[in-house]
Amino acid sequence: MLDPLLLRSFVAVVDEGGFSKAAAHLNLTQSAVSGHLHRLEEQIGKPLLRRTTRSVEITPDGERLIGYARAILALNRDALAELTRAPFQGRIRLGVSEDFAELPLLRVLQTFVDRHSGAEIDVQVGIPGALLPLMKQGTLDLVIGSQCEAREPGRLLWREPLVWGWSAQASRNLPAPLPLALFPEPCPYREAALARLAQAGMAQRTAMVCTSMASLRAAAQAGFALAPMPASQITPELVVLNAEQGLPVLPDAEFRLFAPAVSERTMLHLLIEAIMQGCVGRWAAPRKRGKAPA
Repeated sequence: MLDPLLLRSFVAVVDEGGFSKAAAHLNLTQSAVSGHLHRLEEQIGKPLLRRTTRSVEITPDGERLIGYARAILALNRDALAELTRAPFQGRIRLGVSEDFAELPLLRVLQTFVDRHSGAEIDVQVGIPGALLPLMKQGTLDLVIGSQCEAREPGRLLWREPLVWGWSAQASRNLPAPLPLALFPEPCPYREAALARLAQAGMAQRTAMVCTSMASLRAAAQAGFALAPMPASQITPELVVLNAEQGLPVLPDAEFRLFAPAVSERTMLHLLIEAIMQGCVGRWAAPRKRGKAPA
């Protein structure tokens, strides 16, 4: 039988991206977490992680186990909550970036509220640069959003390329200066796009300031403006422009969950675990993609 203690350390190492961060998250020593992983690999009989001096990578067998591990830990939490019938009362104030305000997250939130009838979740949609200060001020309890080349601490959900979206019907000969569709400041996509264009010495102008991903895509689909966006937001009406059109490569967008340190079995901790369980890696599955130009 798989020991939940060992599985918990395994999941933490994967979620936190390393042993030291996992140890801090679990309030254990790094050697204890390493020992848990060694015991689990001995029990399975296969390596679950590849350790290098700089990173930890999950093996194919680790990928097979991680889903079962999350399910086992979730069942343990559900069983404990059901048998102890712990009361869940209160309101959680959640900040959500435009990239996340879609059906997968809303289903996770509704399932959580259905399970914990005393819980209320208030959602504020915005951009991470504006939402994170609100969390630090205590106005929000939790923020989920994306960053580019930033060092704000947070639990990594996934990463994907940030790309230049353009109309599939428009000419590939881009006007100068480049017309851009951007979110308002402070926005990681905006900052990354403007910085890369400046480094490349390419002139640009802000043709459209957007307040939603839908309007950003619409500007690109119409050929009205070039839009920096995550690759998963590319639809069949869009193409990805690249170095062939003289455009600089953009950095990856990292999608993270930001939260203060919380005690286990609090309502906020359980919501964080529900979001991680329900959404890690799943939003990264793209829509039916547009194609890069030939």
